[in-house]
Amino acid sequence: MLPLKGDAVPDGRGTILDMKIDRKTEILRSAIELIADEGYGSLSMRALARASGMKLGALQYHFRTWDALLIALVEYIEAEIISAFDASEGSAQESSIRNLIEFMLDEHVGTSDNLFSDRLWAQLWAMEQVEPLVSDLLEEVYAKFLMKLETLMTKQSVVNARAEALMLLSLVEGESLFVGQGRRWEKNRSAVRKTILSLVDERYGGS
Repeated sequence: MLPLKGDAVPDGRGTILDMKIDRKTEILRSAIELIADEGYGSLSMRALARASGMKLGALQYHFRTWDALLIALVEYIEAEIISAFDASEGSAQESSIRNLIEFMLDEHVGTSDNLFSDRLWAQLWAMEQVEPLVSDLLEEVYAKFLMKLETLMTKQSVVNARAEALMLLSLVEGESLFVGQGRRWEKNRSAVRKTILSLVDERYGGS
């Protein structure tokens, strides 16, 4: 008799539910790699099935529709980034504007294996123009950073904390657009980052 959901698999590999979740995660990671390497226009159910080493019918067992796939993809990326952000907050002795900016300047933010990269974000920005779900993802992530920046600035009595937080957020995101991976001025990236952090230190004292 086959084990039920939540029952341990005899060879000790976890539960049937765990195995299903892990397979879904593998598929989503393949989708992210496909988007980053070949562009969002290359992502389709058939292309993802090939990249995941499975037949289309098997892929549709996990994600029955295109919208279901997009929703899962958006939720996965958002959860990974927010989790990494919360972890960085927890490891820091005290929250600071500099720490937050350093986190946002990390081109591999959200992953320990470099799955997320500048190439992925550039494609997500393009994708949001045609996929509302992706637009919602970016807005939710940026909203969390914006709220944190604004709170920290308010504590420093910045006169217009919302406007200044938006300005700084725009500056940081523009960094990857101009000096990110594969960009014309990529060789200047280190200097640009040091300059941004220097401006932050001068304005907010590293706090």
